[in-house]
Amino acid sequence: MVKFLDLEAINKSFEPQLSQALRRVMDSGWYLLGKEVTAFEKAFSQYIGCTHTVAVGSGLDALKLIFLAYIQIGAMRTGDEIIVPANTCIATFLAISSSGLIPVPVEPEMLSYNIDPLEIERKISKKTRAIMIVHLYGQVAMHEHIAGLIGKYGLILIEDNAQAVGGLYGDIRTGAIGHAAAHSFYPSKNLGAMGDGGAVTTNDHLLADTIRTLANYGSIQKNVNRYQGINSRLDELQAAVLRVKLARLDEDNKKRGIIAKSYIHNIKNMHIILPKVSVYGMSMLGHVWHLFVIRSEERDRLQSYLYSHDIQTQIHYPIPPHKQEAYKQMNHLNFPKTEVIHNEVLSLPISPLISQEDVFKVIETINRF
Repeated sequence: MVKFLDLEAINKSFEPQLSQALRRVMDSGWYLLGKEVTAFEKAFSQYIGCTHTVAVGSGLDALKLIFLAYIQIGAMRTGDEIIVPANTCIATFLAISSSGLIPVPVEPEMLSYNIDPLEIERKISKKTRAIMIVHLYGQVAMHEHIAGLIGKYGLILIEDNAQAVGGLYGDIRTGAIGHAAAHSFYPSKNLGAMGDGGAVTTNDHLLADTIRTLANYGSIQKNVNRYQGINSRLDELQAAVLRVKLARLDEDNKKRGIIAKSYIHNIKNMHIILPKVSVYGMSMLGHVWHLFVIRSEERDRLQSYLYSHDIQTQIHYPIPPHKQEAYKQMNHLNFPKTEVIHNEVLSLPISPLISQEDVFKVIETINRF
């Protein structure tokens, strides 16, 4: 069986450093808000190229805390609008709406599947406060036209970097492009913990301080609460795991790129649409290949065919946010490009440890479809 993602093998590849790190935490007797988290935050800030990292409980929490903090410092208020890709994971929408803000979806461009920069401006209104870009599947979504809109309308730029840690926009890391960025360390991510985890990166000291306070019950010191906060903290064990894995992230991302190139150069089937690096001229460094996503009008039949040949695949994502029951108020909206994408996408196996033999098996099997 060609596994979609073999997390057991990935974690074993970090031994003995991983077990040593976990034992170090277990022996310390200190499991929250300790030295491991502080050290990871420092290392991650240096890697991303930002001033502040605030480690939190999940990627969704990271997104939500950015909005809650902007509300606390007066940069946003309930009912404000946030431009967001229509084609994305529902977590992107949830972070906005659960903070009392309104997601305003924009269609993607059909080569990168990221938000179409040329479609954003017509959705900007007097209530728009921010543009959220999502580096979907690992491909950088930033574009000079978006930068122009941020300056023209005085907007905040937020990155959903859950899928693209290590990506580059020119010589700038994703996570340091906007005013603030959210990261996910869910186990399947390119930089994955052994449980939930996330972080916010920013160069804004006030924002970082507000997020750190909100994430700790709104407390500025024990039993003294400045805000009505939440409990969202990365624990010491996950921080220790991430410190080990961060050291190899660039190497692992390069291996993903090699596999992606092999798929792109060798899959030849008229029923398959292969992913492309952005129409806007992004280099291969602008894609860290968290997912290798193809499209087919025969997606469901193709998935069954591959499974019958012992190849696991997944769908990211089968239902767009505006068609989910959770967003009944949006169900009537029509985003044809987004809907085509969600009806046709299929994610193939890709990881730093997938064997060349398995890559060839995937290629040959798809070519026979």
